[in-house]
Amino acid sequence: KNGIKNSCDVFFYETARRLGIDKIQEAALKLGLGAPTGIELPGEKSGLIPSRDWKMKRYQQVWYPGDTVSVGIGQGYTLVTPLQLAFATATLANNGVAYRPHLVKEVQSWNGSEKRFIAKDPLYDLNISPKDLDLVRRAMVAVTQPGGTAVYASLGAPYQIAGKTGTAQVIAMKQGEKYDAKKVDERLRDHAWFIAYAPADKPKIALAALVENGGHGGGTAAPIARKVLDY
Repeated sequence: KNGIKNSCDVFFYETARRLGIDKIQEAALKLGLGAPTGIELPGEKSGLIPSRDWKMKRYQQVWYPGDTVSVGIGQGYTLVTPLQLAFATATLANNGVAYRPHLVKEVQSWNGSEKRFIAKDPLYDLNISPKDLDLVRRAMVAVTQPGGTAVYASLGAPYQIAGKTGTAQVIAMKQGEKYDAKKVDERLRDHAWFIAYAPADKPKIALAALVENGGHGGGTAAPIARKVLDY
């Protein structure tokens, strides 16, 4: 729980090392990452959840333990879209049941006498253990509570928010080189992520907020997400 609450890289490094890339890839694909969601938009990107086979085909190299560690925190070769993260967040909020995202919620007749809901049937059920799912959901609530990385995003909220901050690296760093945002051109600075759903006890909305070159998600993306949730 604290690993998610405090966004502890070391926790995720070790978890990734123990799981291995095969299990990570399997779980990520089930959550809707690395493939188009199927929303009614042309040109939707697939993103990338790397694998042993992918790296061999792409670079003619074997998969190294260090590759797994990077993927474990969403870095390295990993590529995801905001829509994919919103989809994954909604699936977690919905107790592991996935619904395809749509642009339109419902279609009704001109006089309102008939309504047809678009996303009525679930795509699939992840069959996640209720105990494991509860742990993740409680940890995501802790993210927005005192001591969490997005506490300021929930201050004064009349409802509980479950969320997770994140950072996407834009440029690669040389070995031994330390990242200093002040010394990097603004367009090359880290992107800021925040995923959330609310109310945490009875979710009605799930989202993913991305601020390009925004740095830490808790300081830039999370406050924007809060405004959307309030609205």
